[in-house]
Amino acid sequence: MKENVFMNVLMLAPQPFFQARGTPISVYQRLKGLSHHGHSVDLLTYHLGEDISLPGVTIHRIPRIPFIDRVVIGPSWPKAVLDLMMICKAIAMLAKTRYDVIHAHEEAAFFSAILARVFRSRHLYDMHSSLPRQLTAYGFADNRLTIGMFKCFEKWTVDHSDAVITIDPELENHVRELNPQTKLMMIENLPVKYLDGFSSGQTVDNVRARLGLQDKLVVVYTGNLSQNQGLNLLLKSARAVTEEHPDVSFVIVGGNPEQVDGCRMQAVRLGVERHVIFVGSVPMGDVTVFEELADILVSPRCEGTSVPLKIYSYLHSGKPIIATRLQAHTMVLNDDIAVLVEPTASGLSGGISRLAADAVLRKELGHRAQEFARRLYNFETYCEKLSGVYGALLPG
Repeated sequence: MKENVFMNVLMLAPQPFFQARGTPISVYQRLKGLSHHGHSVDLLTYHLGEDISLPGVTIHRIPRIPFIDRVVIGPSWPKAVLDLMMICKAIAMLAKTRYDVIHAHEEAAFFSAILARVFRSRHLYDMHSSLPRQLTAYGFADNRLTIGMFKCFEKWTVDHSDAVITIDPELENHVRELNPQTKLMMIENLPVKYLDGFSSGQTVDNVRARLGLQDKLVVVYTGNLSQNQGLNLLLKSARAVTEEHPDVSFVIVGGNPEQVDGCRMQAVRLGVERHVIFVGSVPMGDVTVFEELADILVSPRCEGTSVPLKIYSYLHSGKPIIATRLQAHTMVLNDDIAVLVEPTASGLSGGISRLAADAVLRKELGHRAQEFARRLYNFETYCEKLSGVYGALLPG
């Protein structure tokens, strides 16, 4: 991008911000990159979440709605209400302030593409997933008419955006199919270690002692506990693993209280509760501590096509990774840097047992994965890509 060209940006993020989950973390990374380049950003988001501080970034929130105090991952009727309020607030902000770019995440792009034409701003669609596919995957809408309508919305938005960002090759191909002429940049997510202001007050030794993990080989999962993440498969695999390797303990990081209770009950039914520790949601800075605690990191995802953000952190950790052989993983991982297994309980147990028995393999895989991540997924490369897509938005 041309030197010293600073833009006034309205960023629309239809999520609770900040919260320690996928898309809000990605939004934070975009903000950090834009701040690094000197742009001025007004972020419009939900009333929920934690305030953060970055140079040049101002957070604006929709009015608080008393009966909405949580937003689940995926489409929902509360999100529809909150998005309607975002539209109203965005119009008010655009009427008051001249913005060079409207940078819209996810479904916010559907209405902001229209607002950009009305208020003569450039429009950037930050596409973390395909909304029609999300509606189907989460069972929010299963009739052909509704899905077809959202497919039309999605294509219209891509066609009328000045540029599009995607987060993985599968989404990149999807956008190319919608419009081969679109100005498109794929910008993969970064590991959580690149987030500023989220340091931990804990150490690995303290956590290990508190959880009673001395002399244990620790398998760690981090992330939400939604059904598509495959925690049921991981818990089923734990029985076979611990029968062969009694010193193995599983630590599950993340999930809301209801999800944690459901998984804990399943562990009891399977008879593996002594080998599984659920710590629930933790502060953002503690995620890295649990990754450092791990001897093995696992992603047992059983469905979905988007790369889990945790994979980039796993790679940078230098710890061996076991993941299911799904497109969501193989777009980034391969057999040289991870153990890839079938998305079944037996596949996971076989892979975990293999790593548990081979310390040399664990060390080699962790080293290769870390070197791979340092080459491809670093802040400098990330900022170059973000600068490139903003350069495409400059007049002329």
